[in-house]
Amino acid sequence: MYPKINEYLYIQVASSDAGEAEVEYRSRIAETEDEAFLIEIPIQENNGRLKKLFIGDELSVYFLTEGGIKNYFNTHVVGFKEEVIRMVRIRKPAEESIFKIQRRSFLRVNAELELAVKDSLGSRYLVRTEDIGGGGTSFLSDAKVCPEVGEKLFCWLLVPYRNGSSEHVNFEGEIVRIKTLETGRNLLMLKFAAITDSERQKIIRYCFERQFDFRNR
Repeated sequence: MYPKINEYLYIQVASSDAGEAEVEYRSRIAETEDEAFLIEIPIQENNGRLKKLFIGDELSVYFLTEGGIKNYFNTHVVGFKEEVIRMVRIRKPAEESIFKIQRRSFLRVNAELELAVKDSLGSRYLVRTEDIGGGGTSFLSDAKVCPEVGEKLFCWLLVPYRNGSSEHVNFEGEIVRIKTLETGRNLLMLKFAAITDSERQKIIRYCFERQFDFRNR
C-alpha cells in the first residue's frame, strides 16, 4: 500500500557526515505519478530548516498508517517540478519493497557485522554478529568469555550501507539467552536495553537494505 496525497513522509538523507545522516525531515506528498511521488521540500521540524536535495540523493523514508505502524522504503531523488511551490520528484518504490514495522516487531536479518563489546568488568573484545534487527542482535563468543543472562554489555556496531557509507551505532545490550554450541563457543542473544531512536534507525535502515538485496537475488 502506497502513501496517499497529503500524507506525511519522514525522511533521512544518506550522507557520509554522521550528524547529517541522523537528521529526520518531514515532507508531504503533493502529487503522485506512475513512477514517482512529488513531495514538498523536506523540513527539519525542530528548527524549521529546509533541506535542499539533489538528483541522486538516497533517502530512507517511512510513513505512518493506522495503529502507528511505520512503513519503510528506500528511494532516491529523480528530479524536480516547478509550480506554485517547488516539488521534489522521488522514485516510487516497488510496493512489495515497503516493509511494515509494528511497535514491538522489528525486521531481523542475518548479518556478519563488526561489534566491539565491553562487559561489566571492563573487559573488551571484538566479535562478529550472527544477526541483527531493530530490537537486538546476537553474536558468537569464545568459551573463555563467560557472561551471564541478564548481564549488560556496552557495544559499538559498525554498520555499512549500499552507497558505500558506514555508521557507528552504540547501545547498551542485555543478554537474554546463551546457547552453547557443539564447537564449544557460545551464541549470545542480546536485546537493546538502552538505545536512542536515531541509533536504532541506523540499524533498521541497514536491515531494509539487506532484505531488499535478498529479495532481488
